[in-house]
Amino acid sequence: MFENIEFANPQFFWLFLLLPIALLWYFLKRKEQIASLKISTIKGFSTSSFLPKLKPLLFILRILALAAIITALARPQTTEVSTKTKTTKGIDIVMAIDVSSSMLARDLKPNRLSALKKVAADFITKRPNDRIGLVVYAGESYTKTPITSDKGIILSSLKEVTYGTLEDGTAIGMGLATSVNRLKESKALSKIIILLTDGENNMGFIEPQTAAELAVEYGIKTYTIGLGTNGNALSPIAYNSDGTFRYGMMPVKIDEDLLTAIAEATGGAYFRATDNNSLEAIYDEINKLEKTEIDEFKYTNYEEKYRPWLLLAGILLLFEWLFRNTLFRSFI
Repeated sequence: MFENIEFANPQFFWLFLLLPIALLWYFLKRKEQIASLKISTIKGFSTSSFLPKLKPLLFILRILALAAIITALARPQTTEVSTKTKTTKGIDIVMAIDVSSSMLARDLKPNRLSALKKVAADFITKRPNDRIGLVVYAGESYTKTPITSDKGIILSSLKEVTYGTLEDGTAIGMGLATSVNRLKESKALSKIIILLTDGENNMGFIEPQTAAELAVEYGIKTYTIGLGTNGNALSPIAYNSDGTFRYGMMPVKIDEDLLTAIAEATGGAYFRATDNNSLEAIYDEINKLEKTEIDEFKYTNYEEKYRPWLLLAGILLLFEWLFRNTLFRSFI
């Protein structure tokens, strides 16, 4: 009966302390309330009636009625809380992903591209209120997914990101410019690009500095990530006869000066990821830096439940009155 019930005036429950006192008083004074008559014999009187034994039922009914009244005074009620959220400051994000052959290097497990996709998927799921798009680039670039709030589409597209769809190379300027193009018409209050690469700009007809200037012009903040261990990494160096890659140790070359300059010019930050854990930490840090502002409105609906208790008290008192004036009338 009390499941999901709250009491608006629980202080009235202190009145329950009076009920044991009333019970004690009743049983101590019970004999004084019954008239007695001394006679020499009770022959001729019928003593088979059980009604006198039920007389305490009247007092019990009254006590139960008082308990119901006290419960009603405590105002039992059910509470239903509903919430409504409203995004007051949304963020549009484009993730620019390098898909050149060097992203298959195995300094991250199982390789750079697979590690990135796993971390990026986790980042996407943590941004339920933002629109996100995907741009992939190597020797050239294209939009994999325009900015959308449908996380299912983004995650599905992210799974499809792989090496071999574009001419090999690293066109950082092209990847950044394509990302800017996806965001320039955005009406979001905050627009950011997360650009990841594991190499140096060596392809494309748009210089990274020019793309960075475009990002500044359109108010787009850029976070850049250099991916790769320090020193040498087991990387693709040639093709085998069956078309698979042959791996060998190659020096890791990341143009950190360029990535730092792009980030600083646009108001972002540069990060270096040398293993799986540091890559996860970087995306967690970006997730903390770029917060979406959300207003949450709570609506509380109270439904009073004291009426059944008053009704119960009334029924108990009615029965007590009826019994007192019918079955037990001759004994009172």
